Amino acid sequence: MAAQRGGGLLLMTFNELNIAEPILKAVSEKGYTEPTPIQVQAIPVVLEGKDIFGIAQTGTGKTAAFAIPILQKLAETKPAEISAEEDETEPAASRRDRRGRRHGRGRSQKPVRALILTPTRELAIQISECFAEYGKYTGLHHTAIFGGVKQAPQTEKLRRGVDILIATPGRLLDLIGQGLIRLDSLTHFVLDEADRMLDMGFITDIRRLLPLIPKQRQTLFFSATLPDDIVMLSRTILRDPVRIEVTPVSSTVDTVDQCVYFVEKTDRRRLLISVLKKEPEKSVLVFARTKHGADNISRTLRKAGIQSEAIHGDKSQGQRQKALTNFKAGKVKVMVATDIAARGIDIKELQVVINYDLPDAAETYVHRIGRTGRAGHSGTALTFCSQEEHMKVNEIQKLTGKRLDTVLYS
Repeated sequence: MAAQRGGGLLLMTFNELNIAEPILKAVSEKGYTEPTPIQVQAIPVVLEGKDIFGIAQTGTGKTAAFAIPILQKLAETKPAEISAEEDETEPAASRRDRRGRRHGRGRSQKPVRALILTPTRELAIQISECFAEYGKYTGLHHTAIFGGVKQAPQTEKLRRGVDILIATPGRLLDLIGQGLIRLDSLTHFVLDEADRMLDMGFITDIRRLLPLIPKQRQTLFFSATLPDDIVMLSRTILRDPVRIEVTPVSSTVDTVDQCVYFVEKTDRRRLLISVLKKEPEKSVLVFARTKHGADNISRTLRKAGIQSEAIHGDKSQGQRQKALTNFKAGKVKVMVATDIAARGIDIKELQVVINYDLPDAAETYVHRIGRTGRAGHSGTALTFCSQEEHMKVNEIQKLTGKRLDTVLYS
């Protein structure tokens, strides 16, 4: 049984979390002074060397909660030497030649000591950016590897040596199979977004990976929801973990105004165009059930003169990254996304979320609308509901304990 930390938390500052000066400096430069609840709970536990079973949804500050203490622990310990043949008194050119020969055999200059496994390319990039921001004064090196792009630039970074590796399962196993990655020096393992791993069929890959990493390690396990398979998986990879739970799945942000439009499916596109044209300056994330649906909605909006982008798993890495960059920069005001693709979207001042298609699970509704109304900002969540979907709205209201405002559209 996991120990549990939570309940009432005193207001704290990052200065009170025993964070090392180089990391504290980077945090301060980001303008952060007060850690989020999950950071208050998780950072001391990771620094103590304990495993974590974390239940946290997007927007809780989860990435920094594991990135900051991992950076600190790695900076405090020197990695084991890969080869005893290295001699610092030897001329630099000779050392470079030997390193080159080792690289040719697929060995890195330094061992990978921390692995963060995540389900999507967007999340891998987002986590990598977080490590870059908080670790810029530590002297540690990291890189992200993921599929959908050529592997050569990624393997070149690996050959130079990295302390921290952020990876999606498929590309990681591929490069391990090629002898380009070894994980026998791993001390920290993070399994992020475990429920999405399950949704995307990666659980088998995770089980293939586990025998390749040391049993003596610190493991941090995070999931927004707790299906039975995820609970069972956590029991196989965690040792006496501390359970940390923030933002319960039933809670919705008080700063989000929620409204349901009762509208038949044939009228949804007309309603969406009408809503978007009323407030053209707001950033809007529209959720679609399928990849095909996301493309169709975005195409319809563009025909109506509303600039929009669609993002989903069938888009190339370049297309997805360009769409995200344009959306974050405000060049595109409307993004249409599927649930899985949206996990890589982190916009601090996102103003509106629209559930064009209702999700199958009420918990997913909570995750969706939690993307707006963050950091003290107000937000709006609109949901389109047809006659046969009324039961889903009832389930949402039962889960959240809130009655949603309703509008009859005709």
